[in-house]
Amino acid sequence: MGEFDEILGTLLIGIFFNTYLYGLVTYQFAEYWKRSFNDPLYIKSMVWSLFVLDTFHSGSVIYMAWSYTVTNYDNPAALAVAEWPYTFTPIGTAATALVTHLFLGYRIWRLSGSNILFAIVIVLAIPSFALGTACGIKAWIIQLLSALPQLDNLVTAWLVTQVLIDVFITVTLAIIFMHSKTGYHKTDTDLNRLIRGAIQTGLFASIFSLGDLISFLVFPTTNLHGMFAIPIGRIYTNTLFDTLLTRERLKPQIAGTYDRKVGNDIRWAHSTTTRAEVHKETPTNAIQLEVHTTVVTERSFFDEDGKTTVV
Repeated sequence: MGEFDEILGTLLIGIFFNTYLYGLVTYQFAEYWKRSFNDPLYIKSMVWSLFVLDTFHSGSVIYMAWSYTVTNYDNPAALAVAEWPYTFTPIGTAATALVTHLFLGYRIWRLSGSNILFAIVIVLAIPSFALGTACGIKAWIIQLLSALPQLDNLVTAWLVTQVLIDVFITVTLAIIFMHSKTGYHKTDTDLNRLIRGAIQTGLFASIFSLGDLISFLVFPTTNLHGMFAIPIGRIYTNTLFDTLLTRERLKPQIAGTYDRKVGNDIRWAHSTTTRAEVHKETPTNAIQLEVHTTVVTERSFFDEDGKTTVV
């Protein structure tokens, strides 16, 4: 391996992957505003805030790559000092994670109605944000990469708490969606898609957080942990934006009416209520009989938070 592979190479890989994820976030941001969601102001403000924060952080780490590889091309000693975008990473990640966790916790509350589940998310999310912010501030003060191992305990507490929240939210959402199954093939298929999505996004964030933690503790003299740490914030933003966009993708697929299932067959019905009228002409001196037959079908759909409702 080259002299700077473990110091500069791994850092650049993290920056490249972060830039790719930022491209996905930008696409999701544009799609959100293109579809003109009728969301309350706090959700729109949250979307704007996360996008601005991601733009700032992604731009700053590109500046850091330029500083290390171009400005200090002939000054290897510069690699011993953590540039400010590097030390800002825990703060930006903690802020993004806090917003995402609180939003997903609110979604759990809307879906389950459980104040306890929402309280658990809050109790874990706020300390995680405080620990991440503390990591960033102390790293900013220390600056020297060789001295960063003194943050081992603080970093461990932060990332372990973050992983616990990710796992808790993922498992809780998966259980809620499983219990929301209605017995209709199409609805249950889309619910299975939501379950897979919740597991995949939670697993993705957890893997990078654990990778960051393990590499920081096991390889303290390298920047391997930067390869995992830098993109984590984009992963959280991607998760939240995908949650918002999924509502619109699933509504056309699920919204509609279905005849009550008979055996293994579900037939499409174009309206919720069908009225068939039979009117038989009779002599004026006879009794007139009019028969009305009403067939009511069931409708299954998602509300704005993805909650299954049957009417």
